[in-house]
Amino acid sequence: MKTLSKLLLVTLLSVTLAFGLNNTAQAATVHTVQSGETMWKIAVKYQVGVSELIEANSAIKNPNSIYPGQKITIPTDKAGSSYEEQVVQLVNQERAKVGLKPLKSNWEVARVARYKSQDMIDKNYFSHTSPTYGSPFDMMKKFGITYSTAGENIAAGQATPKEVVNAWMNSDGHRKNILSSQFTEIGVGYAKGGNYGHYWTQMFISN
Repeated sequence: MKTLSKLLLVTLLSVTLAFGLNNTAQAATVHTVQSGETMWKIAVKYQVGVSELIEANSAIKNPNSIYPGQKITIPTDKAGSSYEEQVVQLVNQERAKVGLKPLKSNWEVARVARYKSQDMIDKNYFSHTSPTYGSPFDMMKKFGITYSTAGENIAAGQATPKEVVNAWMNSDGHRKNILSSQFTEIGVGYAKGGNYGHYWTQMFISN
């Protein structure tokens, strides 16, 4: 059976389109609260969103009041995170081939990208414009991401990091985003499910 796949990209520079939380069970880590810690500090330490941390600990009635010795569940998606990290590595390998500096992985941007990939599954669409969050640029701002330049690549149907990076690199517009000297940071979000089986989002920024 032929595998369906799609690619889409957008950059703030051109503002043109070129067509070219994961549904699986999540593992969890348990953290013991130390003196002086807050939910926000714990979220930053483990590179997760505060809202996800609170959701994973719904038994805690007042998230603003936690105490030393208390057990906090840290939500993690090791399989998805591994895929996302591999995409970043492959992107930086491509950049190195042409003498570009590597992009720094930004977990906060990756969190936004992950939400975007999952949103495409949940709302059954494939587009840069989300019915939930709006444009990629609006979405980043809603999540508190600041930038001077930003861009997004999305894809669906590719089953592995290598497949999706190869697909992006074989598309002129997507390759330009990956090999742009203007971007300095990247966040990758992967989600499994939906009509195409695998959804990928790359978000690029510079400040």
